[in-house]
Amino acid sequence: MAAADSPSTALRRRDLCSRGIRLAGKMRADVVDLLDAYVEQQGLDASASVAAVEGVPLAAVERWDEQTGTQRLLENLAAYRAFRALLAQMLEEQREQLGEADAGLGRALAALLLQVSAFAYHLEELLRLESRGVPGEEGDGPPPPRLSLFEQKLRGLGVLRELAQWAVRSVRDLRQLAKPSTATGAASDLAESP
Repeated sequence: MAAADSPSTALRRRDLCSRGIRLAGKMRADVVDLLDAYVEQQGLDASASVAAVEGVPLAAVERWDEQTGTQRLLENLAAYRAFRALLAQMLEEQREQLGEADAGLGRALAALLLQVSAFAYHLEELLRLESRGVPGEEGDGPPPPRLSLFEQKLRGLGVLRELAQWAVRSVRDLRQLAKPSTATGAASDLAESP
């Protein structure tokens, strides 16, 4: 815990949080751009309502202000790991559907997948800094159910919309973690957590 409270650790935490905020902001801008292209390419209505999609973590949280730094980091990490798997699946489906017919959308999905992976790694760095072990990734669960082409399109829309919301939440979480009073509290939360 003493190491977590040292000035060099606090400076490193603020630096990681600042970089994470920039990464999340860029990711959100790219998701919004991709969302527009995706809706057009898939022939969907931008205002289409999409029910909660299985496997997609929801960014909304009750009592957000009561969460500890550890909870924020762990929830973000779990979400971005889930998005990494979902985007990889979307990219595979996109290639199956269109082949090279629309390489632009495939490249944009691949670039977003890289951003999500980089952000997950960044969150792992923050957890290590806080002397918190990084949880292992859950093994592959059962294969996802086979969806019709239309269901795949709607799921993709839901994934991108929720990813945009997570990028906003991540900025809020990292700003909260970067605050000096919260950072010290987060360090003690992390030190006390199992």
